[in-house]
Amino acid sequence: METALTYIEKLSKWMQAISGVFLTGIMFLTTADVIGRIFDHPIIGTYEIVGLGGAIVLGFGLPITAWARNHICVEVLSEKWPKSVQKVANIVTRLMGIVLFIFIGWNLYKLGYDLKEANEVTLTRHIPFHPVAYALAVCCLGQILVLVGEIMKITGGRDE
Repeated sequence: METALTYIEKLSKWMQAISGVFLTGIMFLTTADVIGRIFDHPIIGTYEIVGLGGAIVLGFGLPITAWARNHICVEVLSEKWPKSVQKVANIVTRLMGIVLFIFIGWNLYKLGYDLKEANEVTLTRHIPFHPVAYALAVCCLGQILVLVGEIMKITGGRDE
């Protein structure tokens, strides 16, 4: 179990690094575009590049956020439940999350396929959309692994 959890954490951190690289890139691109606009030389296509990059930042940042439990968690009712009921509720919600991310990931994969078949590209820079859809489908797989890891922690008594 520890080995699997270690690999899930490493994968989440690797995905976080990708997210950080893209965030840094769109930050520099936006800054350069603003400076370029001051001198009447904007960077063409900044809006669409930042939009696609933002999707990558959000998608690849999701698993580490869930792993580190940096998301919002409302426990007003559940904290009053007995520990055994809390454990079952936590497992059930993780299973529901797994089903949700399987559904989202599969649909993103299908969307990527459709975008590739249709040769859909951005308007200005002609950047294809399908790699972003495929990348977000991979992010869903990363999130599924994190949820599986959380179930392993809950059943192994390591849930904080």
